[in-house]
Amino acid sequence: MFAKIRDTQIYFDIEGAGLVPDGDRMREKPIAFLIHGGPGADHSSYKPTFSALSDQLQLVYFDHRGQGRSARGDKSTYTLDQNVEDMEALRQYLGLEKIAAIGGSYGGMVALTYATRYPQNLSHLIAIATVPDFRFLKRAQAILNERGTPEQIAISQYLWNGNFETEEQLADYFRIMQPLYSVNHPVTEGRSRTILSIDAINMAFGGFLRSYNVLDQLHKITVPTLVIGGRHDWICQPEFSEEIANAIPNAELKIFENSGHLIRLDEPQALLSAVSEFIAKK
Repeated sequence: MFAKIRDTQIYFDIEGAGLVPDGDRMREKPIAFLIHGGPGADHSSYKPTFSALSDQLQLVYFDHRGQGRSARGDKSTYTLDQNVEDMEALRQYLGLEKIAAIGGSYGGMVALTYATRYPQNLSHLIAIATVPDFRFLKRAQAILNERGTPEQIAISQYLWNGNFETEEQLADYFRIMQPLYSVNHPVTEGRSRTILSIDAINMAFGGFLRSYNVLDQLHKITVPTLVIGGRHDWICQPEFSEEIANAIPNAELKIFENSGHLIRLDEPQALLSAVSEFIAKK
């Protein structure tokens, strides 16, 4: 499905009924936006892992502008600010009131920023394997120099410089870097389902992520918040998850000890349980 909002067209997909029978009445389930990472990837990597949450929540997946199945356009608009405002426009387009925001990696940056601007529109915030500012870039480069192979260090120069030339080259990056993203190094048969966008990732790592900083705004977040990190995450390091949790009033923190960046692959059932229990108790 597509939403024509602002100056673009956003692809979205919905999983799970919003109204379900409950005895002699219909019960309305909470609604969650699943905010994908990258940037330059799409929502497909969240399926089927998060599908199990559709018993508890109505899930709204969407692709950021210029990515996945959303419309391409002026690449100068492929920014975090635009992604945040697109998310708010999509909420309005769907006629929703409060939503839960579940964002991982770059999607977590979008979720955090959204929560500082529109706390009144959120019921819950779950930030997974993400960071509050640009400092993660230098730290990730240092970790890569310690842990990475020569091949991994070489291809990552395209990431740091923001100058990927083709989607095939970006796919090679993810293939070569897979052992660093996941502790368990799982087979990634779903990788070919992802529609990649070099313009989006180049705009981010070659531009706005170098000055990204929401740390001093996190105190504005007033909704129940769960911050999740992976102990072995090389690119969104767990110490930044701790900073985020400390900066948000009453936030809860959970570090997955056997996970890298892709917690949904390394410890999927534990991740789902943590999210489900947090939503239920809050």
